Amino acid sequence: MSEVVRLTLVSHAMTDAMSAGRFPTDEPLNALGHRQADAAIELGPVDAAFTGPEKRTRQTAELLGLAAEVDGRLADLDCGRWRGDVLGGVRPADLAVWLTDPARAPHGGESVVDLIERVRGWLDSVTARRGRLVAVTHPAVVRAALLVVLDAPPKSFWRIDIEPVSRTVLHYRGHAWTLRSSGQ
Repeated sequence: MSEVVRLTLVSHAMTDAMSAGRFPTDEPLNALGHRQADAAIELGPVDAAFTGPEKRTRQTAELLGLAAEVDGRLADLDCGRWRGDVLGGVRPADLAVWLTDPARAPHGGESVVDLIERVRGWLDSVTARRGRLVAVTHPAVVRAALLVVLDAPPKSFWRIDIEPVSRTVLHYRGHAWTLRSSGQ
């Protein structure tokens, strides 16, 4: 066993909601998403794999050849009543609140601050493991993990772009997470 936790966060592949600029539902991958995952990165040997509960993360994990354990803490940011709506259909004032105040959730779902705390708890739980771990999850979860690792303020959440099927590699040694690489 290694003395380091090597965690690779993989963002799920493309869905119709992503293509159309809609808030996500529990949708599957689209044809492009299947091609992206089929052509995706080689992850090498993995000691444990995890995935969010949504179809798009489970399908991406399966296409990557991972026998992943579903963990609800890797679920996407809950957009509440905005689920399935197009971004342009949201009242501009509500959208402005959501994009500028990470503690607020005008859609009745989860705030960015709540998501960050959920992801922090998951990261804390995997520090007891050793070896190579992979988690197939959502861009929002990867952003939250980066904020935790970098001890960055929640208001930085929307300044991070996470591409479909991109890898973000984190290491945990003894007492702290470090960012090894992002966006591969």
